[in-house]
Amino acid sequence: MYIKKILLAITILGLIALSVFSYYIYTSIFSANTSFSEEEKMVYVATGSDYKAVIDSLQPYVENMESFDLVARKKGYASNIQPGRYLIKAGMNNNQLVNALRSGNIPVKVTFNNQERLEDLAGRIGSQIEADSTALIKAFKDEEFLAENNFTQAEALAMYIPNQYELYWNTSAKEFRSRMKREYERFWTEEKKEKAKEIGLNPKEVSTLASIVHKETVKIDERPKVAGVYMNRYKNGWKLEADPTVIYALKHTTKQWDTIIKRVLYKDLEIESPYNTYMNKELPPGPIFMPDISAINAVLNYENHDYFYFVANVENFGYHKFAKTLSQHNRNKQEYVRWINEQGINR
Repeated sequence: MYIKKILLAITILGLIALSVFSYYIYTSIFSANTSFSEEEKMVYVATGSDYKAVIDSLQPYVENMESFDLVARKKGYASNIQPGRYLIKAGMNNNQLVNALRSGNIPVKVTFNNQERLEDLAGRIGSQIEADSTALIKAFKDEEFLAENNFTQAEALAMYIPNQYELYWNTSAKEFRSRMKREYERFWTEEKKEKAKEIGLNPKEVSTLASIVHKETVKIDERPKVAGVYMNRYKNGWKLEADPTVIYALKHTTKQWDTIIKRVLYKDLEIESPYNTYMNKELPPGPIFMPDISAINAVLNYENHDYFYFVANVENFGYHKFAKTLSQHNRNKQEYVRWINEQGINR
């Protein structure tokens, strides 16, 4: 009888212990284990991270790291770390946290436009994905890659069509570059290529001219008209004589890219540079700016007219006054020069 009582007691204690252990396992897996008040947090797992690095990243957001560690190891996550950008939500339990980190890599929407140089683009992209600007600029300027795709370094900016793209945060510099090349090929449809051919340009030349048009006017509705002026000059064998190319030539020559130039001087027109269209009849070697899609389309669908000249319209800021003759243009120009002098803008 005494032995039966002992066995019964042992059985009961075992059941209690089992219940306690089962409860511990259940709570470890299914009880909420987050420690932030916001609705959600984004956790970044860098390429090459080990389990400890993930734990360190999670530390501020997980209430009981011991229980998380138990579940993570049981589910094999500790030995299968995947880099990426992961969303965790308030109230998640350990099971949900591990599942989110294991298979919930969230894409980022990468946007870029208005970049003057590849270096600027690298900085912009480097602020949005894991690859840093140093790796990106190295990938952008890689001579082997450019040669394989028939681009020079001067033309390379044309490969990057400004838009919003969805990709993973842990995209490498080379992967980003290759993705943009595919987007470039997707953008330049056979129809667009045929339009470029009809106006006597190739896609890279269209982008180069579009970069000038983009810099000349911020008004999207005016860009086809400005493009028409430059196409009139180009088709008639004139120099483009575009002020934005002079400004770019000054920056390119001096390497002072942060310089703000609001007024082009006569002495600037004589600067020796392949980008100076007052000195050279040809198009610049490549884009002087990253043209947006509206500027590219403005060149492809430029307005047919008889204008060869234009100058800023001081009566309607942002727009320009167009002229067919030099005498008419000079009258318009006098108004602008008088206005800019009144503003005290000397450079």
